[in-house]
Amino acid sequence: MIKNKRKLMLYILDSLAICTSITLALILKFGVNIPSSYFILFEKMIFGIILLKLFTYNKFDLYNTLWEYASIEELIQIVQSTVLANAIGIIYLYVKHIHISLSVLVLVLGIDIALIGGIRFSYRIFRRLKNNRSITIQGAEKSILVVGAGATADMITVQIKNNPSIYGKLIGYIDDDEKLYNTVIKGTKVLGNRYDIYSIVKRYNINEIILAIPTVSPKDKALILEECSKTNCKVKTVPGIQEIVDGQVSMSEVRDVEIEDLLGRDPINLNSFEISKELKDKVVLVTGGGGSIGSELCRQIANFHPKKLIIVDIYENNAYDIQMELNKKYNEKLDLSVIIASVRDKKNINRIFREFSPQIVFHAAAHKHVPLMETSPQEAIKNNSFGTRNVAEAADKYNVEKFILISTDKAVNPTNVMGASKKMCEMIAQSLNEKSKTKFVGVRFGNVLGSNGSVIPLFKKQILCGGPVTVTHKDIIRYFMTIPEASQLVLQSAAYAHGGEIFVLDMGEPVRILDLAENLVKLSGFKPYEEIEIEFTGLRPGEKLYEELLVDEEMITNETDNEKIFIGKSDTIDYSILTKRLDQLQKIIDKEDNVLLKEKIKELVPTYKNNEEVNNVFKPVLSKEITM
Repeated sequence: MIKNKRKLMLYILDSLAICTSITLALILKFGVNIPSSYFILFEKMIFGIILLKLFTYNKFDLYNTLWEYASIEELIQIVQSTVLANAIGIIYLYVKHIHISLSVLVLVLGIDIALIGGIRFSYRIFRRLKNNRSITIQGAEKSILVVGAGATADMITVQIKNNPSIYGKLIGYIDDDEKLYNTVIKGTKVLGNRYDIYSIVKRYNINEIILAIPTVSPKDKALILEECSKTNCKVKTVPGIQEIVDGQVSMSEVRDVEIEDLLGRDPINLNSFEISKELKDKVVLVTGGGGSIGSELCRQIANFHPKKLIIVDIYENNAYDIQMELNKKYNEKLDLSVIIASVRDKKNINRIFREFSPQIVFHAAAHKHVPLMETSPQEAIKNNSFGTRNVAEAADKYNVEKFILISTDKAVNPTNVMGASKKMCEMIAQSLNEKSKTKFVGVRFGNVLGSNGSVIPLFKKQILCGGPVTVTHKDIIRYFMTIPEASQLVLQSAAYAHGGEIFVLDMGEPVRILDLAENLVKLSGFKPYEEIEIEFTGLRPGEKLYEELLVDEEMITNETDNEKIFIGKSDTIDYSILTKRLDQLQKIIDKEDNVLLKEKIKELVPTYKNNEEVNNVFKPVLSKEITM
């Protein structure tokens, strides 16, 4: 109804404009002494001319365009339609044997363009004035600084200026190209480079910064965000170039800056040919396939066209989510089986291996939460150690080509049951490798950002609730990488595997958890310790201040073709001896004596120590911190 009223109004205004343009053209040509023949002509022909012009404008969609968003493209549309409409009008007059002065025709054309265009662009001007007045009245204006002055910034600018009541007011641009300094883009000036961000924010009272450079390198992005973080602005960013499918960016895609953006990690260089050769047309099984790492492994594996992908997980909700995601993406192009099963159930695990005959196994199923496993150590051993034993022995029995264990940096000099249980997993894999045709390897890495149980989602929830953000210790440090990064390197490690290796992923520099907490508070637009409090709660059971990726007796025995993957070699134990010790451990678990259980764990894992022993001698040394 509103749309029809708007079209009717435009028809009426255009009809008046056509009459006005002819009248003004005659006045400009003849002044007040207009020949009477023109009045007779005007009276007889005006109705037909109006109909012809309105018909032409309609064919050019001048009544369907959203003029509140009118730009140069719409102006071209108006000029083209008006020129054609006047040409048709001249033909109409010629057919009627009516001759009009050329100068009058030119004047009519010019005035037509001005009036027809003016009617439409005045709507946009009126709307912008109305929105600006609305913002001022409501006091809801945001002052925005856009970093970048390229094509992406241009797209963002159009949407901000067309919807100031939603997005705020664009104040200016930042760009490192000196040639752009002080130039004006769509009415807004380039105010300086990245090092001017702090002063510009102060001078213009900016409260939001949008990073609009999708092609920027991770390291440069981290450096720019470091400059942004010196302000108290809310910081947002556009998707990376690999996430932009059609080259178009909308404000709906602008997201909050994440910690991942600050780490400045270089993109992974994978040997896709080697990985494809390893996975294509193979039957691949992933345990814990619904978890953070497991589900990402499944996504990555699916890209390499396996013959069949089998997801095994005990938690049905996660398994269902990844099943729906993969089915939607690949439709019937991926042969996918999802099985709800526990790695503790040896009989069922053997049935799965017997039925599907997997060729490659990624074992990601594990309990990973350190404090919870300290209070339930028997669960950590049953699920992690004995679960791994079940899957690994099934892999050996059913002639799997490769078994890749997902391990953790907490297995190095473990100070908690979870870490010790994963060290046992490494021992099982390496010892089995000595007697099996299957190639058993482990891949060891630290914390992954955003995974289940990760500190980052916890911090975000705490900030959303207004704080406090809780950090266990001011000196605690961890290694971090993203979930896709870890998963891609696991697949690359699988391609390198010859059997018996512990692949160690380059985690970059260690990061202080307190820095992460402060940075997340700042990125959320708050001042740490003032608007959002940060509290120290003390180390939790089994938690140590730092994590290691190799112990003293382990050495980097070799480098791989990938600079982010190294090989560490540990001493192996005869598998028959290891199984006897594991059987003894099983009997202690059945007794439900946690004290005795931890003592037996120390016999199996000599490097297992109490966390106080390690933390008391630790002096944190960081070669690089994220400081903001």
